[in-house]
Amino acid sequence: MKTPLAPPQLDAPDHLGKWLERAFVAGIGPWIAASHSEYRAWETFRFQTPPEGFTAEEWWHVVRTSRRASARRIPGLTDKAGTPFTFNLPDAVLETCEAISREASGQIQASELVTDPDTRDRYVVNSLIEEAITSSQLEGAATSRRDAKEMIREGRAPRDHSERMILNNYFAMQRIRELSQRPLTPDMVLELHRIVTDGTLEHPEYAGRLQDDERLRVSVWGDGNQLLHRPPPVAELPQRLEALCAFANGQDDAPYMPKVLRAVTIHFMMGYDHYFEDGNGRTARALFYWSMLREGYWLTEYLSISRILRKAPSQYAQSFLMTEDDDGDLTHFYAYHLGVIRRAIKELHEYLTVKAMEIREVQSRLKGLPGEFNHRQLALLEHAARHPSAHYTAKSHGGSHRVTIETARHDLLALEARGLLERFKIGKQFAWRPVPDLAERI
Repeated sequence: MKTPLAPPQLDAPDHLGKWLERAFVAGIGPWIAASHSEYRAWETFRFQTPPEGFTAEEWWHVVRTSRRASARRIPGLTDKAGTPFTFNLPDAVLETCEAISREASGQIQASELVTDPDTRDRYVVNSLIEEAITSSQLEGAATSRRDAKEMIREGRAPRDHSERMILNNYFAMQRIRELSQRPLTPDMVLELHRIVTDGTLEHPEYAGRLQDDERLRVSVWGDGNQLLHRPPPVAELPQRLEALCAFANGQDDAPYMPKVLRAVTIHFMMGYDHYFEDGNGRTARALFYWSMLREGYWLTEYLSISRILRKAPSQYAQSFLMTEDDDGDLTHFYAYHLGVIRRAIKELHEYLTVKAMEIREVQSRLKGLPGEFNHRQLALLEHAARHPSAHYTAKSHGGSHRVTIETARHDLLALEARGLLERFKIGKQFAWRPVPDLAERI
């Protein structure tokens, strides 16, 4: 993996005062303000043209000193040397935080598909499945989305390690919804780790257990022998986890922080501290969702953050490294992950717009058929029209809409009676599939 270039070290600190004096005498404060607003890491900062009389390295040190002067410390959350992590709030970060609050906490008009109680559960289930799949794929799961969705909807047992990872993630996301209004505790973190790693670890006894043997300490590696991150010693993990829970619950004396940044910070610290033998990333992303829901970002349960991260996994890793390389400045991590959240929200709204149009089209066509269809039947017919080889069982249909198997079976039998589905057997179980000419009948 290509890692971001580490910033240059200041060999002669006594020169810094002279550089700062030159900068302000030359009246280039606006240059500093612009650099602070853009908030580039050294990886891209070095390609910018510095003010006259400065090298790129000298100018970096001037800007970095200015950032440090305005940085906000996060008490209780420290790096391996015991130095508190810091962050700044440049305009781009503040604007994105405001947009996410507006778009994910109900301050704008959301699609009726996720506000109508008759249809919202279908989209919750879809999003939980999508996040479970892509979060597992980020950590190596190799199962098709079709097979994974079938496993979850049908309630069948996983057939291999990859499917077990995905099913575990699905259970964890369901548990997050149940725990979203409870304070975070170390026991809760351990419970979530047990859920996401059940049956997937090389050493099953390490599920839900902090690393406690320094000789077996897990580091983060890239390609081959490329060491990306060495986490803190195992002896510090219990105390560090206590501090993280206090921060997550707002029980600290940290300066003001937009709520979404608290969730993103939890995500970062879980990856930085690396509490477990395996499953750290999945647990981190689950706790991100817990924090977002706890802070009132209700739309989060419809988002798949991991699907965005999976499109560029190296950028995901680099966002961690840029923060660590830049003396624990979390602003770099914030900027990247806020962008991911915005993209996920945008894609959700685009998806819901398309789904609403499709459902309206099917509803329009179904008006010519005798009788009425409930919202679950309309959703199934819309899906069946686009997936003529799909099949449905009472269990899968009930699981998709969170209704009893009896209610689901009644839906399917009614559609069969109207000539839109045909029944067949899978083993000893009845299933239904679209009739060959379903589209024409609709």
